[in-house]
Amino acid sequence: MAKSGIAAANLAHRLGARVLISELSPRNKHSSAIKRLRRGIKYEFGANSEILLDSDIIIKSPGVPSHIPIIKKAHHNNIPVIGEIEFANQFNPSKNIIAITGTNGKTTTTTLVGAIFKNSRLKTFVGGNIGHPLAETVLSLAPKTVVVLEMSSYQLEDAPTFHPHISAILNITPDHMEHHGSMKNYIAAKSRIFANQSGKDYCILNYDDMVCRALANKCPSQVVFFSRLKKLKQGIWCDNNVAVMKYGKYKCSIPIDFKIPGNHNLENIMAAIAMTVVAGINPNVITKVVKGFEGVEHRIELARELRGVRYINDSKGTNVDSTRVALESFNAPIWLILGGRDKGSPYAPLKPLIKKKVAGILLIGEASPIIKQQLAGAAKMYNCQNMEGALNFASKNAKPGSVVLLSPACASFDQYKNYEARGRHFKSIVKSLR
Repeated sequence: MAKSGIAAANLAHRLGARVLISELSPRNKHSSAIKRLRRGIKYEFGANSEILLDSDIIIKSPGVPSHIPIIKKAHHNNIPVIGEIEFANQFNPSKNIIAITGTNGKTTTTTLVGAIFKNSRLKTFVGGNIGHPLAETVLSLAPKTVVVLEMSSYQLEDAPTFHPHISAILNITPDHMEHHGSMKNYIAAKSRIFANQSGKDYCILNYDDMVCRALANKCPSQVVFFSRLKKLKQGIWCDNNVAVMKYGKYKCSIPIDFKIPGNHNLENIMAAIAMTVVAGINPNVITKVVKGFEGVEHRIELARELRGVRYINDSKGTNVDSTRVALESFNAPIWLILGGRDKGSPYAPLKPLIKKKVAGILLIGEASPIIKQQLAGAAKMYNCQNMEGALNFASKNAKPGSVVLLSPACASFDQYKNYEARGRHFKSIVKSLR
């Protein structure tokens, strides 16, 4: 009974199916969601009943584990279990599909790619794991619409026939271990993005990421590498803030004059350039859009500067590696807000950076005891419990020239509906500081 589930239910009903939504949480949490359902859709709350096993097809929402009893029984009964994007894409008239995944950088890159296509005056839909679900819009798409999708590992593992023309894997580092169970399973889910491609398609991969580089050997499509660190014989690389691309007939140089901080964003921009160049977009359009691109909300976003202290909203930093990336983006003393719902990945890899850059760690949420144990000795830690406590402490202790950084390395679901709600709360408190 969340965004993609409602979109899938409404699409199925619109196509003539008899639809049941099965939701584990209680009904009183979903009164507004029920109003968005088409009349005639049935629903149940509080349990997944055996009636689901009478289904011809089950559309599983992202994040619902495949090992729960009802899904296991469905598989045993040979009932197809797929995801919302897999379902919706069966009715997609466009074959011009661009799909982007990676542990970090997906939203920024997807947003930039969509902006480049839109500025080329092409009819463009941007969605998937951001914005609107594909099922919500698919019946209004035209055959020539460019469909730009951010894809999570959850969505990809339930998309057995999904076939984008251009795919990209930006990076792969440990995340969602509580869901996938192992790094091997996580990598396998990510690599599904190119599994159904052919030699006529393209896959953009990060040469500097050893996991991505190794995946090139399994990729059936044309692999275009991007690298921030190395000049490539074929692919796209960075030379003094100029993206140089040489890949077959595609040759161009595009200045990377961008407003958002961090080397990771240099990589995101190169990936976006590679995707849009092989899609045939004019390099002049790409240059113009890259120059004006200001990033996305909740990703290393300047919320406010007050008394010489910068308050940075990186609520999208929901894993350890994304927090590492955020820490590397600043050369000032950092007051780091960490915590939320633990995702099963160790925090210890952050220790060297924290020792070097962090003035203090402000702990919030459920994961506080685990973080405190694993990062002991890295920096002074303060139990702030929630966002108000963390920001009140920071506003009293942060000196001019320092940074207060919300980059929690955790999911938000212990205290917030999602990372957007967490980021908006951070910004509203920062705005009220005097």
